[in-house]
Amino acid sequence: MAILVTGGAGYIGGHMVLALLDAGEQVVVLDDLSTGFAWAVPAAATLVVGDIGDEAKLRAIAAAHQIDTIAHFAAKIVVPDSVSDPLGYYLNNTVKARALVEFAARNGISNFIFSSTAAVYGEPAVNPIFENSLTAPINPYGRSKLMVEWILEDAARAHGLSYVALRYFNVAGADPKGRLGQSASNATHLIKVAVQAALGVRKGLDIFGTDYPTPDGTCLRDYIQVSDLIAAHVLALKHLRGGGGSLVLNCGYGHGYSVSEVVDIVKDVSGVDFETRRAGRRAGDPAALVAGAERIRVELGWVPRHDNLREIVTQAYEWERKLRDGTVPKARASSSHF
Repeated sequence: MAILVTGGAGYIGGHMVLALLDAGEQVVVLDDLSTGFAWAVPAAATLVVGDIGDEAKLRAIAAAHQIDTIAHFAAKIVVPDSVSDPLGYYLNNTVKARALVEFAARNGISNFIFSSTAAVYGEPAVNPIFENSLTAPINPYGRSKLMVEWILEDAARAHGLSYVALRYFNVAGADPKGRLGQSASNATHLIKVAVQAALGVRKGLDIFGTDYPTPDGTCLRDYIQVSDLIAAHVLALKHLRGGGGSLVLNCGYGHGYSVSEVVDIVKDVSGVDFETRRAGRRAGDPAALVAGAERIRVELGWVPRHDNLREIVTQAYEWERKLRDGTVPKARASSSHF
């Protein structure tokens, strides 16, 4: 049996592909390469270049491969962009995801792992946030993801589908073996932008909002290392294949760091005192998001191995330096065109 990984040429999906191949799984990647990279997909995986909403392409994949699980990572993820382009986000993140869920239901694919987000919680009244906390997203990105969780819940009830929806907090770092990291040059994630500033890839860093109700006035986030996050996905796969029921789980460490604290650690790791600039708040940014992270440990037996912000920053810095210097190890995937 094979696993279909949508968005598997991207940052998080690409780490899932590595973990699955390391475990001896057969992997098919479906990615339109709008933000992912063909070179990031190892030759041991099959790369299909295409759109997740393309029904004919999905049918061709089902005919060529025995898919038992879909791990769905493909999505638009930039919160401010979702505010300015809500219809584009609802099309890509919700409408096309619905098509993917229908594909699973019609083709007897019983297991579905969904890349969700802490943005479904909106501006929480208290932190940490637990899975049964109120879901009240404050931006189209969060709404687009919450809608997919509802679609999965209803489809599971009607069609016998089982799913695990993993609500990510802030994902950062890189593969500890140095095989992959966050490679998009225009990524907006704080640690990525900060290490780019340290390496001179971009000029300084804007701190969006310094008047939030947090200890130092800057946004507070729970940063989870990408390989720890993917370990949760692998455990979710084991859970589903073993007949486990559908779950919604937070993915975070249960503690947060402010923007200013992250910047200080990046400066310390890099040895570069790069410029920072105060800027106004960005639309759709909550003051603080910290995971209530006990359920995932209980349900899946998840044990994080990289809960160390300095380690996470060092991984991100070393990967960004490879990108800058052109020394990134580039795999070559076997491509299929349907």
